[in-house]
Amino acid sequence: DTIFREGLFFSKAAVVTLGGAYAVLQYVAQNAVEYFHWLKPGQMMDGLGLAETKPGPLIMVLQFVGFMGGWNVPNGLPPLTAATLGAFISTWTTFVPCFLWVFLGGPHIEQLRGNVHLTTALSAITAAVVGVVMNLAVWFGMHILLPQNEPFNWFAAVVGIVAFLGMWRWKWNIVYVVLCSGLLGFLFKFAIGG
Repeated sequence: DTIFREGLFFSKAAVVTLGGAYAVLQYVAQNAVEYFHWLKPGQMMDGLGLAETKPGPLIMVLQFVGFMGGWNVPNGLPPLTAATLGAFISTWTTFVPCFLWVFLGGPHIEQLRGNVHLTTALSAITAAVVGVVMNLAVWFGMHILLPQNEPFNWFAAVVGIVAFLGMWRWKWNIVYVVLCSGLLGFLFKFAIGG
């Protein structure tokens, strides 16, 4: 049952992933796409793109994953019902464990601050999170540049390289880079009839 599996999966993701939204997204993206088959890579990228365009926490992309999981694998329920339940259960099970961590651990945080062993462990976790975020970038890059059953996406590669060089070398404003890249992508898809 998809809804039950989503509940278990998202509660596990909330408990075992450390490092913020990008660390959680790497874990969720790979599992939701490659293990559970709730979404296709393009749908996962659409969800991340949608999450980046709106105000609010990036972690809400998990609600999109839950919705799409219910929609794509409804297990006998009407797709909209399964999708709505999936969105609800993914949101609920993502945030409840986090609140428990805060309420149960909050009173003890000052005592833990002076613990050298814990500080060292948290420093190691911080370093590992950098690797996890890099893994997410590589995973998305692979699925953008080498879409399944399609040739190498030269357009995305050129836009990505120009955007990177523009921001790094010439200090272009990221807002303009994102807007121009989005407009170029739209025009390109429109021009090729996509």
